Amino acid sequence: MKATRTVKQILANYEGDTPGVKANLCRMLMTGKLGGTGKMIILPVDQGFEHGPARSFAPNPAGYDPHYHYQMAIDAGLNAYAAPLGMLEAGADTFAGQIPTILKCNSANSLMSGTSGKDQAITARVSDALRIGASAIGFTIYPGSDCALDMFEEISEMREEAASVGIATVIWSYPRGEGVTKDGETAIDVAAYAGQIAALLGAHIIKIKLSTDHLMLPEAKKVYEEQKIDVATQAARVKHCVESAFGGRRIMVFSGGAKKGEDSVYDDARAIRDGGGNGSIIGRNTFQRPREDALAMLGKLVDIYKGKA
Repeated sequence: MKATRTVKQILANYEGDTPGVKANLCRMLMTGKLGGTGKMIILPVDQGFEHGPARSFAPNPAGYDPHYHYQMAIDAGLNAYAAPLGMLEAGADTFAGQIPTILKCNSANSLMSGTSGKDQAITARVSDALRIGASAIGFTIYPGSDCALDMFEEISEMREEAASVGIATVIWSYPRGEGVTKDGETAIDVAAYAGQIAALLGAHIIKIKLSTDHLMLPEAKKVYEEQKIDVATQAARVKHCVESAFGGRRIMVFSGGAKKGEDSVYDDARAIRDGGGNGSIIGRNTFQRPREDALAMLGKLVDIYKGKA
């Protein structure tokens, strides 16, 4: 596998990392139909943990089988497949080496009480990632939660261990909890802040949500208005978030969220592309559709990121 100039330029931004980490980043960037372009589409399937099996897979019952997701990621030509330990273990041997995997190392669930605090349990270790051949670990943080500082310490320690054995780190940075309003979870100032926090924690790939033009933090709002920061369009907001992650020196992908209409999915991808984002990490909008429909959608997303649609 020969890395393209674009991929080499991206890897050059990771100046403090070992050859092993860069090799795994290169593997993900060079895999699939977007291989070599610097763009990525990742399939995440952690929703069974987060939302329960019926809410996640009943709309397309084939998705109850972990092999289904491995095979779809491979057939669609995606860059990587992310899931919790049990899902990856269930197909790790059958699909060994066929698609880079990201081991999701912490998870929450919808059975917890509303007073328990926004937090996630550590459910897998770096040793598990090594054992199943994962290219990266994945970890969610909740900036704005009363549990956020503990989560920062957990991923800081885990990221150091992963880097020491050549495994990359993906951070899901989702503002949520006691310090964030519902509208604030997707506010542009908060989204950019979440991206910055993930970068500062050492994430190699940052996953955040697409944002609205809402500004939650009063002191930040003053700066946005004084400096006339453009947040009027989705593409402008993507650009601002990318800039917030070390001026674009870190790979940033954006989540697809709950299932929605195809046109909305494509519009989001165009905004990510035009704003300089690296791509999409898209789960329910694909695996909750029939396989052929999902493959068609992913094929069009590839074309969008290649500038063909």
